[in-house]
Amino acid sequence: MTMNINEQLDGFMGLVRGYFFPEFYGQSLDTEIKGSLIGLIYSSLNFSSMKEDAEALAPRFMGSLPEVKRLLMTDVEAILHNDPAVTGVAEVVLCYPAIVVMTHYRTAHALYEAGVPLLPRMISERAHSATGVEIHPAARIGEYFAIDHGTGVVVGATCIIGNHVMLYQGVTLGAKNFKYDEKGQPMDLPRHPILEDNVTVYSNTSILGRVRIGHDTVVGGNVWL
Repeated sequence: MTMNINEQLDGFMGLVRGYFFPEFYGQSLDTEIKGSLIGLIYSSLNFSSMKEDAEALAPRFMGSLPEVKRLLMTDVEAILHNDPAVTGVAEVVLCYPAIVVMTHYRTAHALYEAGVPLLPRMISERAHSATGVEIHPAARIGEYFAIDHGTGVVVGATCIIGNHVMLYQGVTLGAKNFKYDEKGQPMDLPRHPILEDNVTVYSNTSILGRVRIGHDTVVGGNVWL
């Protein structure tokens, strides 16, 4: 029986988790990941206007996997550093929603950068449904990124986030308004915040529009900015 695209997607993310965290999920081979991705891209092209061949798109993602893994390991370290309740790496990887989110986001972002259609959004929405955290795959997030608790966090598509940034639950990094073209369609312009290095944003704060939060800033809770 042929798998539907959601089943294919779950299988692909399982293989990716095995690549990132083999000690917890079992070692995945590069060839397994590439084969699964090619099948997924072919499936997604049926729902996309893009007709580029899957055989050309997949290698772009595969080449980025070592760097994606390195970045994800910095996220694990950031949670270990920022939460005194953590007992070790195993607890972070197996229990913390932030790592579920960042595994999906960093995978989706790499696919987005490789030019793969549709799949990046599908992957990010899987994490959104599972954790209540929504990070658009086009957002740019640096090293050592941590989310504590997480539910209700939103990071928009044109956000730029530096290194060693910490977000608490309910934080929105969103758009304040949109510009429209002559046909009345919203234009995809930079419209979300920029957070520089070493920024902490506490719970239920909304930062809207293309504002810049400077390095080493702490933004308190329940702020509208």
